[in-house]
Amino acid sequence: MILDELVKQAIDESVLCWLATADAKGNPNVSPKEVWTYVNQDIAIANVASPQTLRNIKANPAVCLSFVNVFTQRGFQVKGTAVVLSVKDKYYERYAAPLRTIAGPRFPFAQVFLLKVESVKEILAPSYVFYPEDTDVQSQKEAAYRRYGVEPLDRQ
Repeated sequence: MILDELVKQAIDESVLCWLATADAKGNPNVSPKEVWTYVNQDIAIANVASPQTLRNIKANPAVCLSFVNVFTQRGFQVKGTAVVLSVKDKYYERYAAPLRTIAGPRFPFAQVFLLKVESVKEILAPSYVFYPEDTDVQSQKEAAYRRYGVEPLDRQ
């Protein structure tokens, strides 16, 4: 199973992801996505305001989606192929329904970018790689809290 429980949990805890696409000539585009989730082993992304992403997926379905928890500084890179689903498509509702729950009335959409996952790779901040003996999730969180000037809710 490509989207295992660890990846799904990371998706549930992530606020934003970045979807990389390329046009027919290979010109890249990266676009932030706020309304997205997994459905079984696929990733569904609402097309809220992404005309370039739409054009690129239609011209070149190869995509890469990345997301990182800013506090733990860990995340995942997901690669695969994408298709565009609209209201008239047979499976549109299966993927649009959970996105509507996330979007609410703030972000209407009529299309879903459906990412068929082919590979998943963990993303780690360099500290995990270069200083593994001094780096763990808690130390990364503490450093991020200081850097961003925030306190976790359980300390307030």
